[in-house]
Amino acid sequence: MTKKEVVWNLSEIFPSTTDPSIQKALDKVTKMAEDFAAKYRAQIRSLPTQELLKCIQDYEEYLTRRRDITLFAELSFAANMTLPDTQSLYDRVMKAAAELDKRLAFFKIELGSLVKKRPEVINDRTLANYKHFLEKLAREAPHQVSEIEEKLIIEKDQYGVKAWEELQQKWLNTRVFKVKVEGKMKSLSFGEAVGLLSHRDRATRRSATKSIYTLLGKDGEIFSSALRSVCNDWLSICDRRKFDSPIEASLISNDVSRQTVENLLEVIEENTGLYQRYLRLKAKAMRLPKLSCHDISAPIPDAPKIRFDYDKTKDLTIEAYSRFDEDYVLAVKDMFARNHIDPLPRQGKRNGAFCSDWYNGKSAFVLANFNETLRDVYTLAHELGHATHVYYFEQDQTYLSASFEFFSMAVAEIASAFGELLLTDLLLSKAKSEKEKKAIICAVLDAASIKIFRASSAARFEQSLYDSIKQRDFLDYKTVCKRWIAARDKLFGDSVEWFDELEAEWAPIPQFYFANFRFYNYPYAYAQLFVYALYQKYLKEGKTFVPKFKKALSAGSSISPAEIGKILGLDTNDPRFWKLGLMQYEHFVRELEKTL
Repeated sequence: MTKKEVVWNLSEIFPSTTDPSIQKALDKVTKMAEDFAAKYRAQIRSLPTQELLKCIQDYEEYLTRRRDITLFAELSFAANMTLPDTQSLYDRVMKAAAELDKRLAFFKIELGSLVKKRPEVINDRTLANYKHFLEKLAREAPHQVSEIEEKLIIEKDQYGVKAWEELQQKWLNTRVFKVKVEGKMKSLSFGEAVGLLSHRDRATRRSATKSIYTLLGKDGEIFSSALRSVCNDWLSICDRRKFDSPIEASLISNDVSRQTVENLLEVIEENTGLYQRYLRLKAKAMRLPKLSCHDISAPIPDAPKIRFDYDKTKDLTIEAYSRFDEDYVLAVKDMFARNHIDPLPRQGKRNGAFCSDWYNGKSAFVLANFNETLRDVYTLAHELGHATHVYYFEQDQTYLSASFEFFSMAVAEIASAFGELLLTDLLLSKAKSEKEKKAIICAVLDAASIKIFRASSAARFEQSLYDSIKQRDFLDYKTVCKRWIAARDKLFGDSVEWFDELEAEWAPIPQFYFANFRFYNYPYAYAQLFVYALYQKYLKEGKTFVPKFKKALSAGSSISPAEIGKILGLDTNDPRFWKLGLMQYEHFVRELEKTL
């Protein structure tokens, strides 16, 4: 299999970006929205329960048809952001989607008003399938604004915060980075350059780090302008919607309590010494007095030189998931068989990795930037965990409980983090030497550290930006860098030496720019520690654990994260719970100590 052959096949959704069927589908969805509005506008508050059920079902049907169109446009654009056809389609579809959103803005407003007026409908047996959707809506309802205001927000976002978000990605994916790779100067895309941050050769990592963050720093005011605009816009929205803090909308969206998240972050902050302990062990493994910033994600030097090509990674992932349960691997096999994965970096492609669910196809699509490293193997196993989750909840749930659009991120990351642990089990069982085992454990701890410690630090950094604005500080490039360094140094202490250029480390992180989706970070820590805790139960319970885990995944977002925890015998409301998850992290640290 050559690299050129490994691209995803989106033709199951639409034949091509220029095919007339896209406009036909868009016309049909527009007609569905018009008919829905004509039938239900100003009626929902007074609908009898049976008619309310039909209303919600009609809305779901509209959403699933709309999703086909927006998904195809989003995926086409993410894979090739610089092609005229994908740019044109994305622009056209996003404009149409904004108009449709305005047309149906009344739905959640009126339904929220009904839930406030008649809270008993939440427990009506006729609406049992939508109970938790209505519970979440009841939590959102106090923060709804009028239909006119909702429409104005949609209009301003289209060329406001969404444009800043797009600008950040466009900058990253249209730049060329000059990197000296094992002594040879190369011109690379952002995705390719980032892949070198975990290269075996220290000089190559240094060159990649310097190249990336020097260029980011030169245009630092562009990134700070984008971030400043997104943050200021969000504070305005918080005032408009009467949120008592910038994080409150995230708590509602993620279906968690403020106390649960504060417990989580406090436990992590109390244990930053554990992370620093690992970093010092890694320095020892790398025969360094102290890690430098370009060593944090590096493989240890005496690790076996194993190249993980795409076919080998495919086989490892299938085997890892199969060992857990033969049925559990079906989604992974289907993703490969249907070419629903776009794994390789290229110019104009979005950086990072993600999985998007496709309800009507009962499947998903995964984008990655695969550079044949062990870390990339874990990334693919992670994203295919999302796809496996999709497989289970799309079989059992209707759209409002079966799309990541309506998911708590705290739940959405469970199967993906679990997939990484399955891969770890497999790789450790195949390790042929202590050196190989040590390399695997370091890779596991590197990835977990990002999700637990660095994600919680990022949450504190984001909060500091809002605090600065409220204190009337101007978030220019140097001010944002100062806030980033403060959060970073609190986490790392004196365990790492930093290049000056790393002040711009925040700039390429896409989550900080997501329009109307703030505090994207702490759910990663929630999910990682949740999965670490449930993994200990799996090791104790063995195969009897499997059906409970499948049941939890099949629930989708039809119940809360806390209720999903109860299915698995876990209590996320107990402050001590998060310490259980950190015990698994510490277990890996102790295992690494044994190899040194």
